[in-house]
Amino acid sequence: QVLLVESGGGLVQAGGSLRPSCAASGRTFTNYLMGWIRQATGKEREFVAAIAWRNGRPFYAPSLVDRFIVSRDTANNTMFLQMNSVKPEDTAIYYCAATANWDVRRVSTSPEQFDNWGQGTQVTVSS
Repeated sequence: QVLLVESGGGLVQAGGSLRPSCAASGRTFTNYLMGWIRQATGKEREFVAAIAWRNGRPFYAPSLVDRFIVSRDTANNTMFLQMNSVKPEDTAIYYCAATANWDVRRVSTSPEQFDNWGQGTQVTVSS
């Protein structure tokens, strides 16, 4: 069973940085696509970024590519999201997600492409 545990959320001022992480266990993740999805209060889930575990190829939501960086530490089965120049609209619960059922040609910005989810970590950006 895939277990995903997020940490590193918190309160940050606008313009600052934050680096949530996701610890993954329960599988060998070599063939997985791991991702970050966020959900603000009253809004739908939104794709943030994803990374191919095997080779580290990143995928980003077009609106976030200039500020966020996704990375992974394969030795420790941990994924990171470096959030820079954060804005109040980045306030949301950030979920770690994973799937083994993916194809590089069909990676999309749909949260539904993932079938394993963590519990989320709250990120709050103050203005």
